[in-house]
Formats: sequence, structure tokens, C-alpha cells
Amino acid sequence: MGWPPRTWVLADDRPGNVNQALAVAEALAWPFLVKTIRYGPLARLPNGLLGGSVLGLTAAARADLAPPWPGLVIAAGRRTATVARWLKRRQPAAFLVQLMWPGSARGLDLVAVPAHDDLRGRPEVLRTAGAPHRITPERLMRAASALAPRLADLPRPRIACLIGGSNRAVRFTATDALTLARQASALARNRAGSLLVTTSRRTDDACTAALADAIDVPRLLHRWSPQSAGPDNPYLGLLGAADAIIVTADSASMCTEACAAGRPVFLFRPAAGASPKLTRLHAALEAAGYLRPLGAAWPERCPPPLDPATAVADAIRAQLAGPIGAPAPQAVASAAETP
Repeated sequence: MGWPPRTWVLADDRPGNVNQALAVAEALAWPFLVKTIRYGPLARLPNGLLGGSVLGLTAAARADLAPPWPGLVIAAGRRTATVARWLKRRQPAAFLVQLMWPGSARGLDLVAVPAHDDLRGRPEVLRTAGAPHRITPERLMRAASALAPRLADLPRPRIACLIGGSNRAVRFTATDALTLARQASALARNRAGSLLVTTSRRTDDACTAALADAIDVPRLLHRWSPQSAGPDNPYLGLLGAADAIIVTADSASMCTEACAAGRPVFLFRPAAGASPKLTRLHAALEAAGYLRPLGAAWPERCPPPLDPATAVADAIRAQLAGPIGAPAPQAVASAAETP
């Protein structure tokens, strides 16, 4: 097998999962191919029934999985694990990296999950601070440069506000949005700065209206819409241009990405709080110095940007430096493990 190993990224229909897999591949900085995974009706079956197979894929997706076989497979999410195991049967020396807990580590070489998923009872799992993301200093710099003309009249410090919304676990109401707007405005006013606000897919109209009405400092307010979800979305540019960031408590990825910018990050918790899983994430990031409650003092310094993708990439390099598939404590699953 050549070096670096031929690398495949399995990209299915879950953008969040795909971004995690791409983040790790990009952190490795090795050439890689993206293999598009599309599912048929059988993909709904449990992984225990599908085993290492491609029965859940469409015919076109199966046809795209052809030799030369990869030496490294990076995938994320439950459904892709069956495909990765199928590839291992065709190339036994292949090293399988699975992001997110797939239900079982059987047959996988490295399983990486965020620590807040609370899989402490599984020593074969590599736990990371947050999920892998594609935020890099270079991407932030380019995005901030592109956005600069829209920010020219806004005074510094510029404080980005990343607004989420309700999810299955917790409600984010218009009253919460009003409270956030007032607290964020006070922070900006006290430092003679401005706010760079973006809503998201989960921000409803009532919350957006409350924000727009209550912010009383210089601002940029981007209202998310399906039409703005592509290249015109200023999200990366706001992260890159911000001197500090406020993030709502409803999204693990948004919180992790905020902490990847290398700026002070303030957390706004709605009246209903956050889910237990997210509360664990917030506590860990606060303990590490990345996060502080909105209303806390502006920190004098920040820790290095949060980069879980590089942590996973480093674990892959460490394993592949020795024999392919050689086990290591806290990182690699035993092939004999059962679900």
C-alpha cells in the first residue's frame, strides 16, 4: 500500500456529517476522493442487520465503489459505517475512521466522538472537545476580507452574534431573543463597539423581529433564508471579522465553530436552559477557557482555536505510522468487539 494511503471520504445526505468527515480529511492534508453515498429503502434497517454491506445504497452509489480500493476510509454517522465495513472486506488492510458513534465499534479502526456524547464507558473511543469542523484561519481571513466593505462603517470592537433557535429539547422564545438583544447591545455599548448579527434556519420570525427591534447599537443584521444559505451567507465572514462572539446555547456545531475563531466567546442560555448533552459541552469549554456566560468580564487572552479535526488527524497519523490496524489505547476498537 502506497504512502500516503489512498483516502476515500464517504459523503452521504447529511451535510453536518459530511462536513465532519471532510474536516478530518482536510486536516490530514493528503489527497482524497469524495465518494457520494445515496441510500435506498433498506438503509432504514438497523446496522446489526445490514452488517458490512451496501444493501442500503442505490445502484448508482454501489457502482461508484470500485477498485482501486482505499487504504483509508473516513466516514461519519450510523449509516456510512455499514459501507466502511463492506470496504474493509474488499481491502482488509484499509484503516476505517468513523466519526460519531455508529452503534458499535466492531470492525472499525478508529471511532471519534465528541466528549459531550458521554461515552466514557467505551475505552476504544477517541473523545474530542466538540465535533470536527472546517473552520481554519485561512478560511476566516478570506471570508472576512470579502465582507469588509459591508463593515467599514461599524465601530470596533465588532461582536458577532450567532443566533440559533428552538430544537427538540429546548425552546428559544421571542422573550429570550429580546433579552439577548438587550444584553448584547449593552456589551457593545460599554465598549463603544457594534454587533454583527446572523440568524439561522431555526430562528423563527418572532425571534428575528424581537432582535431587530431591540438592538440599539450600530449593527449588521443578516436574516437567514434558504436563498442566503449558499455563497452569500456571511457566517464565516462574521466569525473572521469579529473581535468577540456571542453564541446561543442550542447548537453544538455553532458553539464549537465560535470557539475555533480564536476570539472571546460568550454563551447566551435561554430561560429554558440547554439539553444535558449541550450543558456538558458548555461546561467543558468553559473549564478550558473557551467559553464564558454572557455578562462575564471580557477576557484578557484566549486559548488557541478549538480544532478537533486536527486531533483526529493526529490520531490517524499516529496509528498509520505503525502497522495498519495496530491497536492503541483509547483510540482503536478491537475487531472482536460485539455490539
